[in-house]
Amino acid sequence: MKILGIETSCDDTCIAVLEATGTVRPLFNILAHAISSQTELNKKYGGVYPNEAKRAHKENLPIALSAVLSKARLPRKNPGIRAIAVTYGPGLSPCLWEGVNFAKDLARSWNIPLVPANHMEGHLLCALLKETEPKTFRLQSAKRVFPAIALLVSGGHTQIIVAKAMGEYKVIGETRDDAAGEAFDKTARILGLGYPGGPAIAKAAMAGRPTLLAAQTTKKILNSKLEIVLPRPMMHTKDFDFSFSGLKTAVLYKHKETDEKTRQSKEYIQEMAREIQQAIADVLIVKTMKAAEQYGAKSILLGGGVSANQELRTRLQKSMKERASGAKLFAPSPFLCTDNGIMPAVSGYFLFRKGLYPKNPDTIEAQPNVRIG
Repeated sequence: MKILGIETSCDDTCIAVLEATGTVRPLFNILAHAISSQTELNKKYGGVYPNEAKRAHKENLPIALSAVLSKARLPRKNPGIRAIAVTYGPGLSPCLWEGVNFAKDLARSWNIPLVPANHMEGHLLCALLKETEPKTFRLQSAKRVFPAIALLVSGGHTQIIVAKAMGEYKVIGETRDDAAGEAFDKTARILGLGYPGGPAIAKAAMAGRPTLLAAQTTKKILNSKLEIVLPRPMMHTKDFDFSFSGLKTAVLYKHKETDEKTRQSKEYIQEMAREIQQAIADVLIVKTMKAAEQYGAKSILLGGGVSANQELRTRLQKSMKERASGAKLFAPSPFLCTDNGIMPAVSGYFLFRKGLYPKNPDTIEAQPNVRIG
């Protein structure tokens, strides 16, 4: 069956068409996908402004749909698509509503079911897609995966989830303030590294003193005389929650305390970026490993935009090997880390097969604060 996925939870307008074959471990063939990024727009503000993002979605959705149908060689009126899946939450309310309303009109026009998909489940499921050939993915075997601990990290969310099976989730930890991706964005802004902050921080960190990844991939390491130490908020608390606002504040105070000549130097920027990245990774890894051990996880699933950070992936994998837990790490292909239309399409496919969708598309509403479990 063919299924169309629509994702507008934040600032990327995403549409994809998948062809799914099989039931237990389906094969997903990406016939076409389109992402209209608002990065250039966001650079003006240093972040996402919901109403500006909403306007961009309204403009980009019909363009993205036409592009996807054309690339997949499907007609506009009767494309042979069995169902539409749309992200209904969590996310920014104006952005979610734009996607939901667009999907409702499309479902009526094509007279096919509309399936509401959870954004966080989409990130989780992307970690389970194993590429078998270009643009073709098969779902990992449930026996290898569950029970699992999922670490979902993005600009808006940082969560640790116990996944007992597909569709059986429980959030056991989440951020009390800033998400990890938001912390990257805000600290990058302090350092003048631009937006989005995660890739900018990672690039600057690679040029500085050795991180685990840098030590493996480059021979030219800066011998820094600076010794910047930042806090690791809530790293050793008994719960699985996070807090990154204190880290942002510590970076701001450290930046203001440093003399102007030093803070304008490459060495300072590189060292600060390195320590920011290390601090965030330390907290994420310690909490995740503790959860994996406590819940006897067979695997750790990594998802969300921050999961593209190679330092985080490398250090998490190393930590798992050192502890000899036997758990496996599953992480998305790079282009599946950030928001995309494949996420709601895959999640929606399983919901559609189980009949878990309203018969009347008009009853579907955007739910910006909906939880995965």
